[in-house]
Amino acid sequence: MPSTEIVVPPPQRPRTAAVSPPAINRRSLLRIAGGGALAIGALGMTACAEDKPAGPDVLLAQEQSARVDAVWAKAAVAATPDRTAALTLIATQRTEHADALRAEIDRALGVYGDGTKPKSNTPPVTVPLAPTSPPTVAALRDQLTQSQRAAADLAATLSGYRAGLLASISACCATHTGVLLA
Repeated sequence: MPSTEIVVPPPQRPRTAAVSPPAINRRSLLRIAGGGALAIGALGMTACAEDKPAGPDVLLAQEQSARVDAVWAKAAVAATPDRTAALTLIATQRTEHADALRAEIDRALGVYGDGTKPKSNTPPVTVPLAPTSPPTVAALRDQLTQSQRAAADLAATLSGYRAGLLASISACCATHTGVLLA
């Protein structure tokens, strides 16, 4: 008998499909180029913005007003010594308001990792000089009323902590004029 051999064909390698890059049409190419240009422009603007100092903080006028009010309240003691306790309390609280506003201005400005502060157009507020003649209680009341209105108006334009801080200061000034100086 003749021998029958079974011939097994050699294993075939699986064919790999040729992978071609995805087709890029003109529209896709323009999108990619436009996105890259926008990204480069945004990075350039960010780098330039960091070199310029920020504008003055909107709370600066409120801090100055609080310091003036404190000096006026201290000076008014000479004109009305019978109201020393109320005027001293007003001076103390308005100084605390000024300190809280300065702390918020400094916090918003930030501090670099090495402890230095970034450039800013917000100057430090100096303590104003006492008026040449002691202000009357009525003049101090008018000054505090203006401070109260300015704080309330600015609070309405801000949000978050700053709005709450100014609203609290406004309410305190209203208490000063309506209760302590009534």
